[in-house]
Amino acid sequence: MKDLPTRKNIRLKDYNYSQAGYYFVTICIKDRCELLGQIVGDAALGVPRIELSDVGQNVKKHIENIDQHSNVTLDKYVIMPNHLHLLICVNNGTPKAASPTNAIIPKIVNALKGLTSKKFGETMWQRSYHDHIIRNEDEYHRIWKYIDENPVLWQEDCYYTP
Repeated sequence: MKDLPTRKNIRLKDYNYSQAGYYFVTICIKDRCELLGQIVGDAALGVPRIELSDVGQNVKKHIENIDQHSNVTLDKYVIMPNHLHLLICVNNGTPKAASPTNAIIPKIVNALKGLTSKKFGETMWQRSYHDHIIRNEDEYHRIWKYIDENPVLWQEDCYYTP
């Protein structure tokens, strides 16, 4: 039997993901299927926006409940057809996690994936997720702008022909 490749751990070694600060999180749908909705509107004539499917509406409902975690604020998010971006603030006073998987950011992501997949009837998310620890105010503003402009960028990518 052929040995399977070992997955690389993409989390920062020994970093406390319950530490106060801002985190940019991206979670993708398995196989990049466009389950969450579609982009409508024209970049030239108006602001493109996401029109959520029923699955996307369910995801939105659970995203908007993230603020119910103690010491956590959801600053901004966008749901795209096959992925979502979250800008999460972990406030001071969040206790240090006993293990990396018990840290607040992985807990939020795992809960979101689990609750939405349960309603969907099967796992709809790709394994793992991307996170970025925001280190300064300029980076925060750049990410905020990226989240705001993501529907326009999506539409431009779709119409781009080299």
